[in-house]
Amino acid sequence: MSLENISCQKSFGGWHKRYRHRSEVLGCDMVFAVYLPPQAEQGGTLPVLYWLSGLTCTDENFMQKAGAHKLAAELGLIIVAPDTSPRGAQVPGDPDGAWDFGLGAGFYVNATQQPWAANYRMYDYVVSELPTLIEAHFPASQQRAISGHSMGGHGALVCALRNPGRYQSVSAFAPISNPMDCPWGQKALGRYLGEDRSRWREWDASVLIAQAEERLPLLVDQGDRDDFLENQLKPQVLQQAAQAAGYPLQLRLQPGYDHSYYFIASFIDDHLRHHAAALGIGRG
Repeated sequence: MSLENISCQKSFGGWHKRYRHRSEVLGCDMVFAVYLPPQAEQGGTLPVLYWLSGLTCTDENFMQKAGAHKLAAELGLIIVAPDTSPRGAQVPGDPDGAWDFGLGAGFYVNATQQPWAANYRMYDYVVSELPTLIEAHFPASQQRAISGHSMGGHGALVCALRNPGRYQSVSAFAPISNPMDCPWGQKALGRYLGEDRSRWREWDASVLIAQAEERLPLLVDQGDRDDFLENQLKPQVLQQAAQAAGYPLQLRLQPGYDHSYYFIASFIDDHLRHHAAALGIGRG
């Protein structure tokens, strides 16, 4: 599988690069960003944090706004940021032109309904195809961490909870915690998966956490001035499910913070250190 480098910038002694490749899983060209810390040029392999972004985002939002490169360079941590959905003229978007479904809103599920099933398989892309590509073309080990924001926080939780042993750590910012019971999730799951709500349960972190075979400590940050807190995100449902299951969740409600990247940038170092501790790096 070939890669086309489309941009390259030096950052904190490492390199931020963007690549285009053909995705067989999604049936279209995809773009992803990768931050390679200085240690990537010293031989050997490094662990990888996969970052999943939220609705309307691309690979660029996190890399440009989160301020993660400095600490990643110190820790020796590769960061990979995929796009949030398949894109292209042949990929169907929202029939009504809405921003919360279709292009920019793949929801990290494997669609089963037409016309979405042919392209919207972001779960398989994130969990399997992209890591295989990264580990083949970059000095990346099979030590993986995963995190994300909003829709991407939902994606990170689902990917980790459904795949014991694949990730060493997981965290999220303002995740859509209970998509079966919020407007964004109901719209996406209903269209991508059909109206059988029993199938939605496979993609809801608040359901999956009760069934988790692995107990990766979960760090979640949530701003208390987030406009989507009560109607869309529902962290209290995730917290209740974790408490009932005895799952190790640290949910931090951050006073005064909203849903923006100012919020993410304020706490990204805590998350990187959370992952570094699980990955066994940055102890010196």
